[in-house]
Amino acid sequence: MFKQALLTLLISCSLIMGLAHPALASLETAARPALNTGVKKNPANKAQPSAKVNTKKGKVSTNQAKAPVSSRGLNLTADAAVLIDASSGQVLYEKQADKKRAPASTTKIMTTILALEYGNPGDIVTVSEKAGKTGQATIHLDPGEKISLGNLIEGALIKSGNDACVAISEHVAGSEQTFVRMMNAKAKILGAYNTNFANTNGLPNSNHYSTAYDLALMARYGMKLPRFAEITQTKEAAIEFVEPNTALQIRNTNKLLWMYEFADGVKTGTTNAAGKCLVSSATKNGKQLVAVVLDSPGRFKDSINLLEYGFNNYQPVKLAEAGSVLTKFTVHQGQVPEVDAVIGANVEYLAHTGETEKVEQKLVWSKAQLPPIQAGEKLGEVQYWLKGRQVGQSPLYAASAVKEKSFFKRLVSFGN
Repeated sequence: MFKQALLTLLISCSLIMGLAHPALASLETAARPALNTGVKKNPANKAQPSAKVNTKKGKVSTNQAKAPVSSRGLNLTADAAVLIDASSGQVLYEKQADKKRAPASTTKIMTTILALEYGNPGDIVTVSEKAGKTGQATIHLDPGEKISLGNLIEGALIKSGNDACVAISEHVAGSEQTFVRMMNAKAKILGAYNTNFANTNGLPNSNHYSTAYDLALMARYGMKLPRFAEITQTKEAAIEFVEPNTALQIRNTNKLLWMYEFADGVKTGTTNAAGKCLVSSATKNGKQLVAVVLDSPGRFKDSINLLEYGFNNYQPVKLAEAGSVLTKFTVHQGQVPEVDAVIGANVEYLAHTGETEKVEQKLVWSKAQLPPIQAGEKLGEVQYWLKGRQVGQSPLYAASAVKEKSFFKRLVSFGN
């Protein structure tokens, strides 16, 4: 209660003084290093001066006897498409995945992510003149009506309400313009470098664009938010208004939820400029995939074909096992010359059946190679790369402590 009141006060002060929204300031600050050092297709990955990067070791290959089903047989109608593993972000299929296109209402994925992260679903929102006059796909908001932020989020994700998005943005950030800046900052933080939002709902604008890959990154992130995942797979719901005391029955625009038994999200989009678009997710045998098709006349069939292709032709391969020793970490001027670097988390990736997939392993040390080192202290991380994209990583920890050499021993070492 106090936290929400404080945030409201900060927002009010910032608007009166002409300053940035507090959330916007933090997002844009976080986005700056993402722009400078964020993971791109072929990153330089330069280490710090004290760091050591090893890219020679660790070629991991998997050989399967069965020949793969060619992705060429998919015959997608989409102009651009991508399929990724929701857990690791690994790209399993792509077709013009980085081509900038109008995203239409798939924009609302980012709008609702920010609404859930920076808003209070229980807040009561008074619909503004601007929100009430926003047209095309709507939940029929009228100026002056009162409705909870939670219901607006449902209206945006399930019914694709353009008016709901404007109302969300004005409530969370004070204005749609400020909220759009938050959207763009968040996109960069997530690695969606080829995206620029000009509004909150995807209505046509020449400066409003994204890519299949970027939208997959946003959906992958959104599906990790429990409430987002819950709403996006809801087939039907009732939007309840506070004033007037009424309800609106809504039905999800994503027909894939009825057509494909494994589907569990996420968002449709359609405009003349964008064509028919769909960002979808599905979970089968514990494996979740995210598919994106843009300008796809057969978007639901395309999505099912993509998802089935991923489920049927990729199998998990373990790259790293938590608790195992991966390598040695050199320590200068320590009582011992090196310490075991232990893998902190299990890492898996999906290997295409019948192909030899080569995964490049990179060791990136962040800890200076000097004592003292505490047992369990983070030394760096191991990264796994496939076809120019990172498919997994794990922190590396010191297996034991390393103390500094005594002054006498350092003197002897210097003399030698």
